[in-house]
Amino acid sequence: MLAARPGWIHGSLVAGREPGGAQALSGMGRQERMTTLSDRPDDFIAGPLLYLRGVAQDAVRLAVLVVVPAGVDPGDAETPCGTAAARRLATRCGMDVLRYDIRLPSHEGAAYSIGGRTYPVATRYDGDLRLAYVSCNGMEDGDLDRPSEQRNAVWLELAREHAAQPFHLLLGGGDQIYADSVTQVHPLTRDWPEDHPDLGPDEAEDVTRALADGFFRRYVDVFGQPGMRDVAAQVPMLSMWDDHDICDGWGSLPRDALDSDMGRILFHVARDAMLLFQFAAAPDEVPEICLDRSGRNLGWAVDLPGLRLIAPDLRSERRPERIMAPNGWAVTERALAESPAGKVLLVSSTPILGPRLSLVERMMKITPWMEEYEDDLRDQWQSYAHRTEWQRMLRAILAVHERPDTSVTIVSGEIHLAAQGEMRANAAPVRQIIASGIAHPPPAAAQARTLGALAFLGEAPLKGHPIKMRPLPGTKGIYTAQRNYLTLSRRGGAWTACWHLEESGLTPDLAI
Repeated sequence: MLAARPGWIHGSLVAGREPGGAQALSGMGRQERMTTLSDRPDDFIAGPLLYLRGVAQDAVRLAVLVVVPAGVDPGDAETPCGTAAARRLATRCGMDVLRYDIRLPSHEGAAYSIGGRTYPVATRYDGDLRLAYVSCNGMEDGDLDRPSEQRNAVWLELAREHAAQPFHLLLGGGDQIYADSVTQVHPLTRDWPEDHPDLGPDEAEDVTRALADGFFRRYVDVFGQPGMRDVAAQVPMLSMWDDHDICDGWGSLPRDALDSDMGRILFHVARDAMLLFQFAAAPDEVPEICLDRSGRNLGWAVDLPGLRLIAPDLRSERRPERIMAPNGWAVTERALAESPAGKVLLVSSTPILGPRLSLVERMMKITPWMEEYEDDLRDQWQSYAHRTEWQRMLRAILAVHERPDTSVTIVSGEIHLAAQGEMRANAAPVRQIIASGIAHPPPAAAQARTLGALAFLGEAPLKGHPIKMRPLPGTKGIYTAQRNYLTLSRRGGAWTACWHLEESGLTPDLAI
């Protein structure tokens, strides 16, 4: 953790990026400004972190991110397909963020090397496949104050499972960090979102610098945690952000807070940090997997053999009365409609299938003591404010799922509980599997029982397509209150899901 290496954090902001994005280090007079990693006893501050860019018939394109003390050169990345020089994406807080763009062959035994260490990567995507899905990697208060072995226990189990049987892909379903406490770094942001004064130019610059440093340190601390750092060095990541990657309830908070000077700065700083650490991209880059080339919506789609992965961006354009703006809807619906034959995994940071939460939301209008939870319910697809959009998403899913050669499975997180649900369709039902959270403590058992009671009421936003929530395989209650992660497997062309529960262990496989 960074706290163990205080000499690497200087607290200063250095603009280390040229216009046009990343800056190559090779040919820049390394010997004048760079030391080498072997000259220091210290390892990487964070990383390597591996990101999937695309899959071709004979090779996989990847990005590798490392965070090192400013001025340290880890050297080139070595792969069977050649070497790659580091490109500096950012310099902040006395640290450089470097990216390598590499290719690995699509066969057994693929690996890359940086700084004298070699990292194996499973790159065969055309046969049996193993994906891990995680969400809610932290907690709102005191996340990193917990003992490491307690906070990271489920991550460490995921790392052990990968060592025994490698994963091909790591899906981050939202809340990859909990950035709520970042607003405490500056006096003007400490009362956000209740207090959001107008800012003068000097105040805005000062707030921007403080928040940018705060988000940067948060990502470095969280992504450098044991378990996650071991998995992320060897398993390519694909992630989509959710509210805690910005602040609790982002997009469902009142408009005057979201559109204030403070709100705009908070969003753009969080977006830059998210692009850097969740996409390995500079702030002025639109990652190639993103569907909206304008960058207003960061939803993405990636094709693997027999599999399309789609992750709508449910935060960038969110406001209290909407989940996505027209351009976000257009690219998401197009990605669904153009899905090739096979399996479609739709990663929705908030569950699309769920109980009748709109009843609870309406009760809050007459129950003042529950109003503090209003933004949490407004976040949900089932909110009465979003019913039209919810129906629109369900119709788009059904249109693809009911093709004879394609099936859609929804993968979600966010609720700090494990669950599954289904929506009736003409043939097999549309299934949703929920895994949440890998580091967030589970809520009280009473909350799981309350949600289960609501689920018994049923819900049918589309006539003839009722939604039913069901217990996990081998369990009784509809919602399971344990920390968890999910394994999705393709064996011989058949897909199954399995939950890894912190206390109960593995569930039986569920056919999806």
